[in-house]
Amino acid sequence: MIKDMQAEILRLKEQKNACILAHSYMSEDITEIADFTGDSYALAVKAKQDPRSLVIMCGVRFMAETVKILSPSKKVILANPAAGCPMAEQMDAELITEVKKRYPGYAVVAYINTTAQLKTVADYCVTSSSAVKICRAIPEKNILFIPDINLGSYVQRLVPEKNFKLLSGGCPTHARITPQEAQAAKKAHPDALLLVHPECVAGVCREADYIGSTSGIMEFAAKSPKREFIIGTENSIVQHLSFAFPQKRFYPLSKDLVCHNMKLVTLPDVLAALKGEGGEDVVLDEPTRSAAAVCIERMIALGG
Repeated sequence: MIKDMQAEILRLKEQKNACILAHSYMSEDITEIADFTGDSYALAVKAKQDPRSLVIMCGVRFMAETVKILSPSKKVILANPAAGCPMAEQMDAELITEVKKRYPGYAVVAYINTTAQLKTVADYCVTSSSAVKICRAIPEKNILFIPDINLGSYVQRLVPEKNFKLLSGGCPTHARITPQEAQAAKKAHPDALLLVHPECVAGVCREADYIGSTSGIMEFAAKSPKREFIIGTENSIVQHLSFAFPQKRFYPLSKDLVCHNMKLVTLPDVLAALKGEGGEDVVLDEPTRSAAAVCIERMIALGG
């Protein structure tokens, strides 16, 4: 049944000249039929470079919005309209506009995991892999980093020459993991390296052998001569790495490292989107899109 559905998706994809993007947190049956798999910003860049005019995003809403920001002429379909991101939805443009008034002269640095609306009031955008580089490179000394306090704290530790103001937001999936869980996982797997995402709390990061983006974690595990790894990001990465490198062992840091929004997206959703029977056409008005693009363009200019 799965193979039949995948075959029909591939047939319709060719017929409709569609490009399928799958975030790394998607299940294996979806990543198998995707044209591109990876982190959210990398997927948006791939979509922009791809000649096809129809894009199916297997991920959450802010990711589809980022694709639309960079590719305004393309039709971008979010495979499951209910798939949102709690972190991206924690703050809005009105709130940050008010916060900016209390911190005049602070540059607003927005994590890519934000809505298009929120990006309209940001000065710079960053990804988890580029945040340190961009914060070092911007001319402003004072930075209002939104929305993830854990990623912001990680960057703050590595960029001590800048002044950071952090707000209390973040990824509930990564933030729920405790240092005690990290210590217990290391005790249970003493030969394994602990690889964690910087959206985890500082205490978990201190236990890690490597801290990096999802793609960074996967690349580290692929290249490392070590054979055992504890994965401190969404548990689908454990599955993907186990398939890709069966000679190595991968353990979840916690059974609770599950993004329920990502898990909403299913293979039938992708099929329905291609048939025109499901999904949502992501539309941004031009003033919002162009204003949101500014912080991304500045990130690109700074080498992010």
